[in-house]
Amino acid sequence: MAEFKAPEQAAHGSPERLRVAVGCGVGATIETYDFIGFGTAAALYFGDVFFPDSDPLSATLLSFATLGIGFAARPLGGIVAGHLGDRVGRKPVLVGSLLLMGVATVLIGCLPTYQMVGIWAPILLVVVRVIQGLAFGAEWGGAILMTFEHAPWRRRGLYTGITQAGFPVGLLLANLAFLVSGHTLDDTWAWRVPFLLSAVLIAVGIFIRLKIDESPQFEALKESGEVVKNPLLAVIRDDWRNVLRAFCLRITETAGYAVSVTFVLSYLDDGDAPDVSGTTSLTALVTAAALGIAATTLWGRLSDQVGRRPVYLLGCAVSLAWGIPLFLLVNTEAAALILIAFVISYAVCQNSLAGVQGAWFCELFATKTRTAGTSLAYQLSAVVSGFTPMIATALYSATGWTGPAVLFTCYGLLGLVATLLTRETWGPDERREADRAVTASAEPALPTAH
Repeated sequence: MAEFKAPEQAAHGSPERLRVAVGCGVGATIETYDFIGFGTAAALYFGDVFFPDSDPLSATLLSFATLGIGFAARPLGGIVAGHLGDRVGRKPVLVGSLLLMGVATVLIGCLPTYQMVGIWAPILLVVVRVIQGLAFGAEWGGAILMTFEHAPWRRRGLYTGITQAGFPVGLLLANLAFLVSGHTLDDTWAWRVPFLLSAVLIAVGIFIRLKIDESPQFEALKESGEVVKNPLLAVIRDDWRNVLRAFCLRITETAGYAVSVTFVLSYLDDGDAPDVSGTTSLTALVTAAALGIAATTLWGRLSDQVGRRPVYLLGCAVSLAWGIPLFLLVNTEAAALILIAFVISYAVCQNSLAGVQGAWFCELFATKTRTAGTSLAYQLSAVVSGFTPMIATALYSATGWTGPAVLFTCYGLLGLVATLLTRETWGPDERREADRAVTASAEPALPTAH
């Protein structure tokens, strides 16, 4: 059951609730711009720039392997951030993760190519990608928890959905940057400029995050002396089942995205696959990302009204059925159908799950181990999703498009089973209790005797 401490918190949240949600969302936008921009560059440019001695398929595999290394580093970032977030506070983690991500991303834009320094080029790319992974692993838990713990109980799905919407905003900006640079710059600068531009976004994001107040629930935890000495050990020992459930729930969303967006971008750019221009596929993805901004927030709001599990079940069921139709649509090479494919893959399959995760995952864990538990589950799943484009590419080389389609379907099935095995944290009982707390906060105080 959700934690209830005071009628005022249930009714209104903290006075900073909206500013925190937007501020964390802005940070999530910037981090996603940096991290997802790497995926777009890997699909469109890095095979030629950093692995030119390989054949096209091997270059794509190596490029996606580098992409996966960043995802593999995310659990370590999540573990460190989870420990610090539950020990010293949520806010320092937010600022530190954003600064680290900014440095790594700008460095990517400055990297020498294979033609300049040979084998050192891919080695340097891997190093900065690992730094990106550490930073992004530290980001999600802190941002979501700050929003969740400032929000009113009855609207936690909506507020965490606002923060989660920062991810489609970042996706939109990253792909817009690559779309514009690809048309206005030569190949030397087309992939560099989007990374260099992130320096401006990072400065803005850090300024905003420095203005955000610390989580009121963490402050109360410190005052009560209940801060756990080793949050990671405590959550693994006492709450490992919820870590495992959240891990499986997350895979459907993030690994599904890796197939339906990251791999499909590369698939459409492959000369042996459907003959679709990079402009067509990027335009479709930009449109889907724009719709996803509203969709993520609305899915979160819907979970406040009907519960977390029903919305998640819907998203997993659609994912389960979507694998084959997705590739049938993009194989037509028709721009309109490719647009529909990206919109359903992102605004429905991915956003319906992402919009619920912020509130649901936080409600599964106690305040004293919440950062450690959510970050560990969320970022461990990133290892699977990080190498999924490489796995999908290998399946495609062996079986054609049916291999990646079946892989996407399997991820949907895993999420469906995990949803059925995870408890509802915002069912009718919790909603009624929240309503009673709101009513209590609205009742006028009794007059004081003089």
